[in-house]
Amino acid sequence: MPLKKAGRNAGAGTESLPANDDPEKIDYVTYVTAHEVAHQYWGHQIVSAEMQGGTLFVETMAQYSALMVMKQLHGEDKIRRFLKYELDNYLRNRGGEIIEELPLNRVENQGYIHYRKGSLVMYLLADRLGEDRVNAMLAGILAAHKFKGAPYLTSTTLVDGYKSLARNDAERQLVSDLFKRITLYDLKATAATTRKLADGRWETRLTVDAAKLYADGKGVEKAAPLADTIDVGLFTAKPGQGAFSRTDVLAMTLLPVQSGKQVLVLISKAKPAFAGIDPYNKYVDRNSDDNLVDVS
Repeated sequence: MPLKKAGRNAGAGTESLPANDDPEKIDYVTYVTAHEVAHQYWGHQIVSAEMQGGTLFVETMAQYSALMVMKQLHGEDKIRRFLKYELDNYLRNRGGEIIEELPLNRVENQGYIHYRKGSLVMYLLADRLGEDRVNAMLAGILAAHKFKGAPYLTSTTLVDGYKSLARNDAERQLVSDLFKRITLYDLKATAATTRKLADGRWETRLTVDAAKLYADGKGVEKAAPLADTIDVGLFTAKPGQGAFSRTDVLAMTLLPVQSGKQVLVLISKAKPAFAGIDPYNKYVDRNSDDNLVDVS
């Protein structure tokens, strides 16, 4: 059954439903079903105000719920396939915006923002702030506001909820960047070399070039300082392809990353074949295809 394409007034679907047992494709049947079931909570129990950001509590939270279902069903190490789909869809559609792209907290029923970008934002925040902490905060909002009338919820309640979980300035900055600004990243792996140590382990030196940018509603970008901790990993197979799974992960850790070129050092028990920064595409990266490189 074909579903509506994502767009300014579109639903959560895509143009086709691939077979859900194909390891090279997204299990979109389950993904869409989980999204619609989530509306029993987000949109049915909670109703948001008819104003900018109103679809955050409806469509974005249903997308987050669906992602958590996919993570449980398929495992965290297969989540790249879903996040990359959302990222590529967001980047493609923002280029066709004919009025103005808005930050997530002020979205005006723009599907590529509240569905696609919203998925990335919510997944990254759960990853950085702690999934259990995020879910407890969301459950508290749901319990306090379900089945109630006016005054209806606004996006400010959700943004404040995430800010309340931030443990330091970097996490508070991340919440603001993801909700209140149009923030883009350039996270590029340019080279990786490895050598065997005397104790039998492998030391890999990954060269990356990183940048953060703020864009206005018309797409005009300006550089912003990047100072974050970002996933860096070593693998025996390429993330997101084929039957990639946890057994292919040799190392995955958060390392400090700043603007510009830098070398990141990782240690693994076995020789890696691939290395990358943000290997599962959790960030809104302008080119998600240059995050990974072969290890030489």
